[in-house]
Amino acid sequence: MKFLSHPIAGLSIGLALSISVMASAVPPAPKLSPYFGRWTISDANERFSAKGRPYKTIDIAPCGKDFCGVSVGDKGQCGPVLFRFLTKNAFASMLQGHGKWGSGKKNIQIENWENPEAPGGREMELYLGDGHDFGGRSESMPKFHGQYNRAGAVRCKAR
Repeated sequence: MKFLSHPIAGLSIGLALSISVMASAVPPAPKLSPYFGRWTISDANERFSAKGRPYKTIDIAPCGKDFCGVSVGDKGQCGPVLFRFLTKNAFASMLQGHGKWGSGKKNIQIENWENPEAPGGREMELYLGDGHDFGGRSESMPKFHGQYNRAGAVRCKAR
């Protein structure tokens, strides 16, 4: 019986080492940006102007080499691309760029942070205006401001 236990032990150790080497060779799944997902205005009674309406619900997902925010209609229909950011910024806590506002563009600022009490554990705030000093009481006051909660997985992608 001594004979049998040594070869079996050797095979067991060899198998365990093979499995651990194979497991370490598998790359970890890529970490997804905290911006990716469907986002909706947290206040269900929020009123919207015609220009602000496309921002009520937004899907944010990779688009080409970048990531984009796509408007989602009240019945789930996919709308226009509202903004685009470089992938290198996908993990920044604040994004600044340009967003669609009617037929024109405005400066956009988006902030994203952890909130364990919010759906999906995160919240997002979006500002659209003529300047990047969105906290001031001046010409750079936002034309649109929305606070968002995560509302599930992305269904709309940039066209």
